Amino acid sequence: MKKYFLLTFVCLCLTSVSFAQSVITLFNSANEFFDRMREEKFQEAHAAFDESVKTKLTEANLKELWTRMAAEMGKAESLDAVQSRAQDEYFVVTVNGKFEKGEQNFLVVFNKTNKIVGLFLQPKSASAAYKLPAYADTASYKEQQVYIQTPGHQLAAVITTPKNRTRFPMVVMVHGSGPGDMDETVGANKPFKDLAAGLASKGIGSVRYVKRTLIYQNEFGGAFTVKEEVLDDAVAALTMARGVAGADPKQLYLLGHSLGGMLAPRIATLVPDLKGLVLAAAPARKLTDVIADQNRYAFSLVKDTTAEAKAGLQKALTEVERSRISKIGTMKADSAILGLPAAYWADLNSYDQVALAKNLKQRILVIQGGNDFQVTETDYKIWENTLGKKKNATLKLYPTLNHLFSSQAAKGTMAQYQTAANVDAALVIDLANWISQPK
Repeated sequence: MKKYFLLTFVCLCLTSVSFAQSVITLFNSANEFFDRMREEKFQEAHAAFDESVKTKLTEANLKELWTRMAAEMGKAESLDAVQSRAQDEYFVVTVNGKFEKGEQNFLVVFNKTNKIVGLFLQPKSASAAYKLPAYADTASYKEQQVYIQTPGHQLAAVITTPKNRTRFPMVVMVHGSGPGDMDETVGANKPFKDLAAGLASKGIGSVRYVKRTLIYQNEFGGAFTVKEEVLDDAVAALTMARGVAGADPKQLYLLGHSLGGMLAPRIATLVPDLKGLVLAAAPARKLTDVIADQNRYAFSLVKDTTAEAKAGLQKALTEVERSRISKIGTMKADSAILGLPAAYWADLNSYDQVALAKNLKQRILVIQGGNDFQVTETDYKIWENTLGKKKNATLKLYPTLNHLFSSQAAKGTMAQYQTAANVDAALVIDLANWISQPK
């Protein structure tokens, strides 16, 4: 499952690391180091350090650090590399640690030989605390904790509904890539929580839920596809939303973000009574193309024009190209490509979201941020060229918004998400108005 975590962040949360040393290699090394720490295999963990620091940071030091962490924070629940950056000739990987009693991030510093030369606790920023957006009128809505049930699975969910309203529309929110909580938390940001509060304040209900890959991680070590990752639970959530007290079952909407937006047309074919779907920062191209662009963007930020750096970028792009398969052929279904099974890539690459969306009868809203460095205007233009003249489609580009639909001064990197910023109020208003249109 650790490999799966890796891809989700490479796919949709790339950073500005120099590709003289690829993100894939760095993330794998950081994750493997913390695997050994969690297993209390301190000798193996210590072997990951460069010889120049082994005498300064000993095996006993690692054991002491981990013992202290357990005493203060409780048992480690997950430790995953989430971002990286180049710093002089070194590479710094941020590892998000979730413990029983809270979160603690670590900074792991690698040299060019992929050996660890530094390990630090990242200071916690008081400015990173999430706050409800100003447009959330908490007196006008209520929330109910429930569970979405599918065979063998139970996912925590929240139903948010406006007070003193009947026959209100319902929106089901579907996550982007990787494990995600019901708020789609990324760093200090909670876009699904913002959207639920904003929509409910304007008379629109919603369902948001924990993604299966967060709770049932062990199920995703072999062969699987987006059916298990996304589709089954999205359909179950839509079924739940249809039966919410006070909701209008004929006003059922799906909001898919990123990968969720890419799969929204496919979900619509499984739930034909959907009134409409929102494609929020949805890739219009193959995922391989999106990942390749993210690598190029990260490389451009480093401004390293050396032959070594260019060769590193090309190596990364060559590795990404391996995911461009539409048939498994002689490969095993669980053969790993960029951390995901071959079955996953073959299924996803056989899917044409743009062609499918073009033939849908439901209402479609496409929204895209101009400062999104993960899914870009290249994808938006494809949607615009395909759906722009269709009567059932509305498209809008928000020049200053990023991938999480908060307003930003520039595209930036993953570090941007460590600062709390709410979903833009203007987008919430536009979304609510579009849903409420009597069409």
